[in-house]
Amino acid sequence: MAEQISRRALLAGAGALTLQAAREAPAAPVAIARQREYDRNLLPALKKMMDQLGGIGKLVKGKTVALKLNLTGNITRFPIRADMPYRTEPATVLAVATLLSNAGARRIRIIETFFPARQELALWARYGLDVEAIGNVGCKVEWENAQNMGQAKKYTRMKVPTGGYIFPAYDLNHSFADCDTFVSMSMLKNHWIAGVTMSLKNSFGNTPCSLYGGDNGPDGNEDPKQERGPVCHNGARTPPKGVPQELDPTTSRDAGYRVPRIVTDLVAARPVDLGIVDGVVSIRGGEGEWNKGTQIIKPGLMLAGKNPVCLDAVCTAVMGYDPRAKRGEKPFVRGDNTMTLAEAVGIGTTDLKRIGVRGLSIKEALHDFGPGPIGTTI
Repeated sequence: MAEQISRRALLAGAGALTLQAAREAPAAPVAIARQREYDRNLLPALKKMMDQLGGIGKLVKGKTVALKLNLTGNITRFPIRADMPYRTEPATVLAVATLLSNAGARRIRIIETFFPARQELALWARYGLDVEAIGNVGCKVEWENAQNMGQAKKYTRMKVPTGGYIFPAYDLNHSFADCDTFVSMSMLKNHWIAGVTMSLKNSFGNTPCSLYGGDNGPDGNEDPKQERGPVCHNGARTPPKGVPQELDPTTSRDAGYRVPRIVTDLVAARPVDLGIVDGVVSIRGGEGEWNKGTQIIKPGLMLAGKNPVCLDAVCTAVMGYDPRAKRGEKPFVRGDNTMTLAEAVGIGTTDLKRIGVRGLSIKEALHDFGPGPIGTTI
């Protein structure tokens, strides 16, 4: 970064620093493709998008690639509903895994955090994923439920190089460090707290509930059953002893303050090397079926980029929003803008004038997502 960011500036986030950060934060192109169905055209469309971004050979050839899915929602609480497309689409996972293998990946490790915190392939298959087909894309494929220590003997501590908004470091499953390239697969949709949820917000799920869940215990809990609300959303509970604690426990306990900042911390600690956002079919009004008032929406799009802030800024604009909007402005009706918080610490720019858009233009891809998450939660 061009300058040392003060603690006060960090806490302010998108304050006076933003104008300077916007000029200095990295810019990278974003590709947009028209894709109306999950059909045989999906893989060629993805390949063309990667070519428009300058190719992915350097990112994946001969390397271990971690592929983070977005299987949001505790499946033990909320049933799978095929008519509510708010989770990563199985056909897209197969297409992306094939894409990575064809580009020369040595190993693909598919990761996500879900309940129960176990490693059986059947737990992945319940989301509709064709584990057999994905396992035969042409390179070694591994599966890791990162909800706890998983298949390692210890957690990996990943420091936040910017110092951190909420935590200075995070203890994560080894898979987030034991890879050469980190790919984030997410959906194009709203989020109850964060306003939108794409490649940045997908990293919120990197935190294992064994340490950051509501039933973590003083020494952690390798069989967690509660989600992150008490630790991450409202700060009513701390991580276990030995795990990095909050920098300043006197800061706001409001989820709209904490969640976007924790997301920014996590992306700084484990950068997203490639983001793929599925907007073929999605929902608006919230991030899942537990948000009342959500509606199915069919933008017919795929978007991709090598900088998550730039990618999410373009996604947000495609949804009909200003990627630099402040809290209280749609779609950020309950929380701060994660993109400008990330911009303020130099992760990427939200300035659409600096982001080269390849394929469809924002105007051509525009699909109105409405006022944002305005319904209620169950």
